[in-house]
Amino acid sequence: MTGAGGDRSPHPRAIAFVESPVQLLNVLEWTRSAAPGAAAPGEAGTAADGPAAADGRTAADDLTVVVLSPTDPMSRGQLRRMAELARDEGFTVRWQEARGGAGAPLRTVRELAPLLRGAGRIVIGDPFSRYVQLLLTLVSGKELTVVDDGTATLEFIGQVARGEPLVRWHRRAAGRGPRELVLAPVTAAARRRLVPSEARTVEVFTSMPVEEVPAGIEVTANRFAWTRATFGPPRITEGADLVGTSLVETGVVDADRYSDAVATLARAHGATRYFAHRREHVDKLHRLHTETGLEIVRPDLPLEVIARRGPIGSTIVSFPSTVVHTLPLALAGTGVRVAVCDIAPEWLKDTASPRAQGFLSGVTGTARDVHRLPRLPSPA
Repeated sequence: MTGAGGDRSPHPRAIAFVESPVQLLNVLEWTRSAAPGAAAPGEAGTAADGPAAADGRTAADDLTVVVLSPTDPMSRGQLRRMAELARDEGFTVRWQEARGGAGAPLRTVRELAPLLRGAGRIVIGDPFSRYVQLLLTLVSGKELTVVDDGTATLEFIGQVARGEPLVRWHRRAAGRGPRELVLAPVTAAARRRLVPSEARTVEVFTSMPVEEVPAGIEVTANRFAWTRATFGPPRITEGADLVGTSLVETGVVDADRYSDAVATLARAHGATRYFAHRREHVDKLHRLHTETGLEIVRPDLPLEVIARRGPIGSTIVSFPSTVVHTLPLALAGTGVRVAVCDIAPEWLKDTASPRAQGFLSGVTGTARDVHRLPRLPSPA
């Protein structure tokens, strides 16, 4: 993994496209990563530090963040809070109702075209996004940075290395439905923009462990320096907090098995709170509260920020997800223990992707500074 070397911000001017709160958080972390003397894990750092050019300009002067707003209320709410934090840091944030009706995509592309033409660097949070892929087809010859959108970053790097089509890991098949056939030319063109060439490298800014880096990809470590410098340290409470996942909503894990696992973990660790993923369905959360007595918390910011602000339990228990990689970095030096419970094969639905078990095991197996819990017994 390479460090944050080279002058990739603030020159040339950059435009960042984000569709989730975590993506926006990691854009802020990306701008911080070029700062001279940026804090390493466990070091305090200062919120005022930031990448500055020789003429005294800062990253905030040279980056425009475009929020391609999703439709679900929880994501929109967290994005609005993250947009406030970005504006407080001096960044220009443009809120784009990119999914507001049938004419929204065409209107969005037309309105963003001047920004795209004027940018020397494009920063994206989700290379699998059809919307981002569409926008990438409009530009060529731009420098490109991919910031973390969770564990999908590992899949992106692997697929680029293997020369495979860009397909999310939890999808069973690709390119077979009418929608995929229509969008296939867009995806193919976007992939050409995302693959490094002899004349252009692609930067990947990630907190994920990348063991084999394809030629032409420059990996920059995300150590959550901005989050640690801006928030905390947190007040630590007794007991444990559980972290939810949307694996049921994405059709990977059986809902009954998931509920049983949450109840077992809550009893074993004395947990009283359950931090819901922003995509978890309200009916599922109501069931968890009724069956376990857990307080359901729907965070208004990404969990890395929530945990850093505190209060937070002395142990955080999670299923395989992005947070088993990010929380140890955000909470470095606080003494909070992050524990991960594997997904047993029998929890998977019959319709789950054949890649699901291997991918989830890899998420757990590559996590650093976490405690691995024994696999839960299957219910009778």
